[in-house]
Order: sequence, then C-alpha cells, then structure tokens
Amino acid sequence: MQYWLVKSEPEAYSWLDLLREGKAVWDGVRNYQARNYLQKMQNGDKVLFYHSVSERSVVGVAVVVRTAFPDPTTNDNRWVAVELVPEKSFVRPVPLEWIKKQPILQNIPLIRQSRLSVMPLSEEEYFCIFNEGN
Repeated sequence: MQYWLVKSEPEAYSWLDLLREGKAVWDGVRNYQARNYLQKMQNGDKVLFYHSVSERSVVGVAVVVRTAFPDPTTNDNRWVAVELVPEKSFVRPVPLEWIKKQPILQNIPLIRQSRLSVMPLSEEEYFCIFNEGN
C-alpha cells in the first residue's frame, strides 16, 4: 500500500462534496509531477484530503478505487484521473501550521512544493497526520 495527499480548494470541491457524492473522479490535474503520482496510485491506497487556500487543513481519508484512466475533462491523452471514495472524516482537522511544526514532516511536498496538488507520503508521515486527526 502507498500513501498520498491530494489538495483541493474547498470552495471548488470539498471533503463534504466527496462525502455527499460517495465517490469522485480526481481530474483536472495539469502538472506533470502530480500526473505522474496519479499514475502510480493503486487500488486501496490511502489518500489524505487537504483543504487548501482558505482552510489549509487535512480533513479526511479517501481510498483509491480506480487507477489512472484518461482524464475526462480533456481530449489530451497526456492527462489522467483516478477515482476516490471517502473512508473517514477526521475528528479534528489537522492544520498546516501543526504539520509544519512536526520534525518528521519537514520534507513532505506539502511544505516543500506548496503548489503541488498530488503528492506521496511515507507510511510514517501518513500516520503522523492521521493520528493527529483522530
């Protein structure tokens, strides 16, 4: 199993939207590095869901249920999407400020490459954030 973090502006697509819909096609990614990470996702991988911009907090966990397929928002075959389903809402959001203070999380892309919308996490990094939210 691999671990990931995806970012979304809650005004555009929020964790509550994912909960209400029950699944989401994670599409519209137009960064090659993020696209490459989407291509590496496997069924069952855990994905932390981060609200960017206005909230800047991890708010829940989703699971990959469909691996990379052509992004339906474009005819350009360079871009892919995956499908996610919600697994668990956090009891309390894990704010970026808390994440930045954790020594183990100092090298995660959320801090180092703040504009990247899809990123890998180690198991240890994932559980550091997961345990704080629950």
